[in-house]
Amino acid sequence: MIIEPRMRGFICLTSHPKGCEKNVLNQIDYVKSKGAIDGPKKVLVIGASTGFGLASRITSAFGSDAATIGVFFEKAPAEGKTASPGYYNSLAFEAAAGKAGLYAKSINGDAFSNEVKEQTIDLIKADLGQIDLVIYSLASPVRQHPVTGVLHRSVLKPIGDTFTDKTVDFHTGIVSDVTITPCSDEDIANTVEVMGGEDWAMWMDALLNAGVLADGAMTVAYSYIGPKVTEPVYRKGTIGMAKDHLEATAFKITDDLAKIGGKAFVSVNKALVTQASSAIPVIPLYISLLYKIMKAEGTHEGCIEQIQRLFSARLYTNGTIPVDEKGRIRIDDWEMNPEVQKEVAELWKGATTENLTAIGDLAGYKSDFLNLFGFGFDGVDYAAEANEMVEIPGLITVVK
Repeated sequence: MIIEPRMRGFICLTSHPKGCEKNVLNQIDYVKSKGAIDGPKKVLVIGASTGFGLASRITSAFGSDAATIGVFFEKAPAEGKTASPGYYNSLAFEAAAGKAGLYAKSINGDAFSNEVKEQTIDLIKADLGQIDLVIYSLASPVRQHPVTGVLHRSVLKPIGDTFTDKTVDFHTGIVSDVTITPCSDEDIANTVEVMGGEDWAMWMDALLNAGVLADGAMTVAYSYIGPKVTEPVYRKGTIGMAKDHLEATAFKITDDLAKIGGKAFVSVNKALVTQASSAIPVIPLYISLLYKIMKAEGTHEGCIEQIQRLFSARLYTNGTIPVDEKGRIRIDDWEMNPEVQKEVAELWKGATTENLTAIGDLAGYKSDFLNLFGFGFDGVDYAAEANEMVEIPGLITVVK
């Protein structure tokens, strides 16, 4: 079939298998160009198919020659209907890993479930024995609790006061005001249940109790802080409460891992175009302004550049891992440079529909968004017939 992007709000309903393959190969080429990392050798990535999780799997494999197991929840293709982009990304990754002689297997299912945890442990025992790095990079709006069975839904709302500020429709470039009413206590609790640290701790408890964590094993979860302008709706809103919980959980996990000399870290990453961030009001406008500034300075990074730097300059330097006063790794340091943030704040004040293309990088935002779904890559013939029905060989699908 001829596959074209079909949009609905902040989601693209189609994805291109050849474009997703190109996206993955470009990231692999970048990691290889930066040289070898004396890093992990057996890695589990939970949330491995897109964004920071995919970049972590690529960096582990092609930076450190690591064997990797990826866990994700992606839609497989059907006749006349494309798979979700993470499915095609994982297919491309496994094919490239196989060509390079690297072990790579994937599990498709609800990572919040006990069944997926059990299947993952069984696979580790059978194929790898133990793992030395666990990346936790889930970004789901919904979680069914594996013990209570309750379905929790996260919300993006401020706490206490109604929030009103600028946002941009990145499809049209129209800058307008958005108003978000404050949350309830139940909203906070549900968001923490979905996006907090409980599931991360459950994964680490299960892996530790099963004996599949190597001595000195490390685990890293990803978080975000962001600027003052997004604080009311993000870091000081419902999602911020979940991120606080996630970050606090790192200390609990570190205590639990003490018996094997392991540690847990939270890495605070840069604002980037992801499926999750595109859904957050205010963030697209902020990213558009930020990209313009950081690209001019030569400090802009996408997911793969950010994670390659995290591995090579923070996690695996044979020295002490640098953290901030709250114990977090700050790989958002270039974004949060005071001069960069001062410039963003000034541009924000005057941003309008008419001047955004001049003062911001909306074109870069749109390009990155399309890239998430495999569109807009040089070297891909989008007018040609594409086989949407390609499948991941050996994929383990877990149905509850």
